[in-house]
Amino acid sequence: MANEFCFTSARELARLIRTGGVSAREVMAQFLGQINRLNPKINAIVAKLPDDRCLALADQADRQFARGEVVGPLHGLPFAFKELDQVVGFPMTRGSLIFKDYMPSEDSVLTERLRRAGVLPIGKTNISEFGMGSHSYNDVYGKTLNPYDLSKSAGGSSGGAGAAVAAGMLPFASGSDLGGSLRNPANFNNIAALRPSVGLVPSAPVALPFPGFTVKGPMARSVADTAFLLSVMAGADARDPACYPSDAALFAEPLDRDFKDVRIAWCPDLGGLPLDTRVRDVLAAQRQTFVDIGCVLEDAVPDLGGADEVFLTVRAWHYWHTLGPLLEQHREKMKPEAVWQIELGRNLTGEAIARAMQMHGELMLRMVRFQEKYEFLICAVSQVPPFDAKLDWPHEINGVKMETYLDWMKSAYWITPTFCPAISVPAGFTATGLPVGMQIVGRYRDDLSVLQLAHAFEQVTGFAQTRPSV
Repeated sequence: MANEFCFTSARELARLIRTGGVSAREVMAQFLGQINRLNPKINAIVAKLPDDRCLALADQADRQFARGEVVGPLHGLPFAFKELDQVVGFPMTRGSLIFKDYMPSEDSVLTERLRRAGVLPIGKTNISEFGMGSHSYNDVYGKTLNPYDLSKSAGGSSGGAGAAVAAGMLPFASGSDLGGSLRNPANFNNIAALRPSVGLVPSAPVALPFPGFTVKGPMARSVADTAFLLSVMAGADARDPACYPSDAALFAEPLDRDFKDVRIAWCPDLGGLPLDTRVRDVLAAQRQTFVDIGCVLEDAVPDLGGADEVFLTVRAWHYWHTLGPLLEQHREKMKPEAVWQIELGRNLTGEAIARAMQMHGELMLRMVRFQEKYEFLICAVSQVPPFDAKLDWPHEINGVKMETYLDWMKSAYWITPTFCPAISVPAGFTATGLPVGMQIVGRYRDDLSVLQLAHAFEQVTGFAQTRPSV
């Protein structure tokens, strides 16, 4: 069937290539066909190589296999890196006209690791400017649209990655997550994405390695493929001092697990956040699913007091440090939200930063104690379903005004400072067919269990099998 490889699991595609069941060229040709057909509508993949160069990469991969060379677990699979990643041979504009001509001279640790695993880089995936906000548009590459409804946002900042995977233009993708940039686009595009525990996946080079709020993570059309990609991404690297030793191979194993009597806290709105009724209704319909697979489900609210101040302070401090020097010379080339964010950081005092650090430690300790009773927390990923792509960001939820471009994503960014692993997994659709994801939060450094519960939920519900209409 034409383009069937485009919706075959990444694990199966990798197996077929490694065993000679299909050539890398055949796989590449089908993905290129899907990209050429859909990317002009969706605008998910940017800075793409010409088709002949993509096919040449596939031919080289086939020759390596024919010579009997040892190949990596992802050998021959087409791949596009997030536009914020350093990838030699591709621009790294950060979605900003300030950097529209910048070409990195070295790969990031993640890029290096994925190349070594055998992926074939064919382009980049679109983002929001500087990765700010959960709606992928910028003045360099334009706007990414949702393959389930081309009038809606694909989310962000990894919106190009999420839309490309959902539409079958990539087998899987990597992204990054500060306040929801992996989880939100997965939620909006009916795919899975994991925000790993801080320190599981190395990030280097980075300007501020120790705060740890930004992580790299995987996304795919299934939880199993998300875990498969994580098995290559995870593992300590000396260039990231925040990384801890881990057995990445565990993520390539089957995800089956018995969840009988596992205690789960059910808290869709995290204790009173504004939540669109369409999202609330979709999530409520799946509550029984966890009971059916054996879990003990209870209404319980974690004490996330201070999460707002902690996250917003660290975020503003980070952007002031990394982008502040650009503001005076390039203010007119920055979107208003970026200017606001940088200036907020510039005005922070040492006392305010120290207060946020102290509150952060207290929050993490409270979460550990909460999770002694509840192994998992279930909540919304985003407080709204995919919104009109013409908007800059949702300005109200159920009549409640959103003061800033971040307010509508508190359900995601309140989880960030817990440093816990959190996955977005497809949970259903609104009455008009818009995807809604569910956020499963696990215990610190227990990413495998989060993947296992998400896999169990996915197997019972099957929402991930619904392909986009585009």
